Amino acid sequence: MNIATIGVEDWLNVWEKSATYDIAQSTISSMTMDEILALDEHEGADFYERLGREKMNYGWIEGSPEFKVEVSKLYRSVDPDNILQTNGATGANLLALLALVEPGDHVIAEYPTYQPLYEIPRTLGAEVEYWHIRQEHGWNPDVEELKRLVRPDTKLICINNASNPLGTVLSADMLEEIVEIARSVGAYVLSDEVYLPLEDTESYRSMADLYERAVVTNSLSKTYSVPGARIGWTVSNKELADRFRVYRDYTMICDGVFNDALAVHVLRNKEKVLDRNRAIVENNLAIAQAWVDGEPRVSWVAPKAVSTSYIQLDIPIDDERFCIDLLRDYGVLLVPGSRFELPCGARLGYCAAETTLREGLDRLSRALRRFD
Repeated sequence: MNIATIGVEDWLNVWEKSATYDIAQSTISSMTMDEILALDEHEGADFYERLGREKMNYGWIEGSPEFKVEVSKLYRSVDPDNILQTNGATGANLLALLALVEPGDHVIAEYPTYQPLYEIPRTLGAEVEYWHIRQEHGWNPDVEELKRLVRPDTKLICINNASNPLGTVLSADMLEEIVEIARSVGAYVLSDEVYLPLEDTESYRSMADLYERAVVTNSLSKTYSVPGARIGWTVSNKELADRFRVYRDYTMICDGVFNDALAVHVLRNKEKVLDRNRAIVENNLAIAQAWVDGEPRVSWVAPKAVSTSYIQLDIPIDDERFCIDLLRDYGVLLVPGSRFELPCGARLGYCAAETTLREGLDRLSRALRRFD
């Protein structure tokens, strides 16, 4: 199988360890193990009490009952038995696409966005058509374009809500329209939902609660600040969950007893995590907005209180060359927009630690001054 390199992962694999000021990542400032343990207000006693009783065998192959129950609480109407634990959202997306897509299938994918959502179906032999995200629509797609793309034989529609790297969120009304279009031809919808908006959360809708043929993928890595746990999940109907179980046995077996216990601990204390992260997002978004407002060579569509964003750069060189020079000369890491097939710009991970963000933006401004 010959599959394209994931542009953003290739970039980070090469450059991220060279950075002094990493403002490229899309996780809300990762928690330390001490912070995670302190969530139970007993310095981790609850976590370690449970862990101490566990044997270090394979554990619950598709996630413990406690894990499934905690994940089900993130949705309005999900059966815990149809939740399958995976190796991050990356593993969840791979699992779903391997099980759903066959050679010759017609797949519609939001574009540009997280690359595996269209490259994996293409590699599996599908005919992939792009549902374009457009700058003139505030980096949102146009539902009328989706209506033109869909066919009687459309198998799958892939969306990323919120968008990586743009930080835009599909409204509940648009999600309902996507469901109506998908249902009209019996298509599945794969919705990668690793970025939860941390403002106006009551109006945010998961595709899992809207459509009986939805597959939702998510993880602890972005909104919950624990990418080191490598825990994700799929949510689907029973028929799909049973199909996923077969493929899952080929790809991972289990996530491990320790990681499962850590995930349960984080999810049981999710309100504390979300309160922490909401404060980080609100504070850092204000810092980033003030910087954009004062930087003549930068513009953006502000993200909807999610941890990733995209800035456009008014510079006379290509964004990849600029980002390499920025890292070499100023120690600042961004991901060039070209790695997402976006116009000249960069992914800005504005939810880094505040001191890192402020210094990184200051150095980025100094790098841009050479073009004045």
